This record gives sequence, structure tokens and C-alpha cells, in this order.
Amino acid sequence: MFTITKKSNRHKARLGRLDTSRGSIETPVFMPVGTQASVKALSTEELEQLNVPIILANAYHLYIRPGTEIISNAGGLHGFMHWDKPILTDSGGYQVFSLADLRKVTDEGVAFQSHVDGAPIFFTPELVVDIQRSLGSDIGMVLDECPAYPCEKDHARVAVERTYSWARASQEHWKKKQSEFSLKQMLFGIIQGSTFPDLRAVSCRQILSCEFPGYAIGGVSVGEPKELMHEAVNAVIGELPDEYPRYLMGVGMPEDIWEFIEEGVDMFDCVVPTRNARKGQVFTFSGKFNVMNSPFKHDYQPIDPACRCPVCSTGYSRAYINHLFRAQELLAPRLTSLHNVYFMIKLLELIKTSIKQDTFEQEKKRFLHQWNQK
Repeated sequence: MFTITKKSNRHKARLGRLDTSRGSIETPVFMPVGTQASVKALSTEELEQLNVPIILANAYHLYIRPGTEIISNAGGLHGFMHWDKPILTDSGGYQVFSLADLRKVTDEGVAFQSHVDGAPIFFTPELVVDIQRSLGSDIGMVLDECPAYPCEKDHARVAVERTYSWARASQEHWKKKQSEFSLKQMLFGIIQGSTFPDLRAVSCRQILSCEFPGYAIGGVSVGEPKELMHEAVNAVIGELPDEYPRYLMGVGMPEDIWEFIEEGVDMFDCVVPTRNARKGQVFTFSGKFNVMNSPFKHDYQPIDPACRCPVCSTGYSRAYINHLFRAQELLAPRLTSLHNVYFMIKLLELIKTSIKQDTFEQEKKRFLHQWNQK
């Protein structure tokens, strides 16, 4: 169940509460990505310490390794990874379709080879629902066809129709299986259409007709220019009903989060904050920079002197972290990942406060001015 708790009078930003079987999530929300049931370099205890409200895991990867039986026997993903807050599982559609040389798509599903051992696998909409049921996630996603960029319009059109067909099959199977599971799991639909606004509009109407409890905009942030990403999102965001959560998949750069929250998006996920952290890039409210760069070898400040994350508040210096990266010490990406996840949580807290206090535009302007300094 999704409840809007406040709407902005000046734009489409809103505050909401998404109730799940494991508690409520205040939106807008950013979900750190834990593809393999782990947010890379961080423990679940650290995620708790950072006040992370929900994480994302990947059904495709977990089906292949370690397998749903092992996870189910551990009490589902929550028991397996010792995490008692909500989990959203991506169906793995994007990963499957990225295996261009290893998969074959039909209207029934996707045949592909495991990237781990080469074993043949056939993903159907129904199997993907069953996988996510076995994983025990609080929010599951339907199997969709995510075209690469660039994409021919005819290919995108076929993908839209196939995504619709699979969404209906997923919904029907999910409803049939309800009686077999005590878990109260939500299943979200996904809108496709590549960079073609007219196809986006068609897909939006189709997926809305399935009456899911939440709607995702997929197939963006796959290499297209940002202006095309904005066109794709703007083609559908105004058509999505207010009473359901809106999830923009794979988008998580701070400047994009501000822009799309202003357009009415409620949920985000992205690997960038943690992936870039492992390469030395850190996010601060004064901009982003790479702590591996030479000038930081003699910089004894914390990553951000104003930050209260476990890294900065402890006093780990830029010089020390620079040294750890250069020495290839495992502690380096742990420290930067801790900092960046904390930053993302605080960013969303700032945005929610600005919506509540009707200062969104001023805070957005101030943030972007500082963010673009470096």
C-alpha cells in the first residue's frame, strides 16, 4: 500500500509511505544495490548503522548462484543475509539481455547460458515470479525485455509488446500462486520503449492496464545521452497514477535524483555510488572527487570535514585512504563505500525535508551549485 503524505504546490515532487511486509519505507528513497545479496564491501550491520531503509538484490544472479533452494532453506534472502528490512528484487531482465552472445529471445521467454558454468537456462515470466517468491523479497519485478542503446525502432516496438505479454503472464501467475505463500509480496510492472516517446506512451498504457501496485520505468541509463533519458521519462511520468509508487530503474546520480524527484519519481537504485567508490570517487555536498589523485597524498582532512559518516567522523584522512588505494588494501573501498552510501542516505533526507518545508527549489539550486564545483 502506498500513501502520499505531502505534495508540492510548485512541482510534482511528493512525500510518500510505501508499506511492505517488513515495515514502511518513506519516499523518495534510494536503494543501494546488493546484486549478490551483498552491497559490495559492506556488511548488513553497517547498512543498518547507515540507516539504509531498503536494498535491491538480483534474482538472475541469485538463481544461478547459490540457487533458490539454499536461500529458501536459510529463511529467504532476509535470513540468508541477516537483513530484516525490506528487499526489492530485480527480475534480472537487464542482465539476461546484456548477454547478447549467450541468449535467444522468444515470446515464451529467454534461453541463455549461465555466465558461471555455461549451463542452459530458460527464463519465463512465470519462473521469474517463482524465483522471487522463493527468495522472499518484499517487492518483485516482472520479467521485461530491455533493449540496448542504440536500438532500432522496430526492435523497440517488439520489446514493448513482449514486455506487455510477459507482464500479463507474470501477473496471472503471481495471483494463482498467492494461496501457496504466506509472504505478502508486491509485484511491480515495468514500462519499456527505449528512447522513443511514442513507444514509451504505448508501453505505459499497456502496463497500467495490468493494474500493478507499483510501476517502474525501465530501459533508461543504459548508455543513452541524458537528454534522451529525460525525454523517455517525461513521456510517461505524467501518465502514471498518483496513488502508486513510481520507480526509475538504474538511475542514481545526485543531480538526476533531484531532477526526477521534481518530476514525481519516488524510488531509485543505482550501482554508481558504490561502484565509483571502489575506484576512489567520493561524493560530498561540495562536489565529487577521486581521493586516489596525487594532490590528496598530503591532505590530512577527512573526505568531507562536515560529514558525520563512520569514516569522516572517525577521522580517516584523504591521505590515508589515498595510501590504502595505492597499496591495494581492501580497507580502501570499504571506507569510500561506507562514505558514499551514507552520503546518498543523507541526500534523500535533505530532499525529503525540503519537500516537507516547501524549500525544494532553493535546496536543489544550492546543492547543484555546490555539486558542480569540482
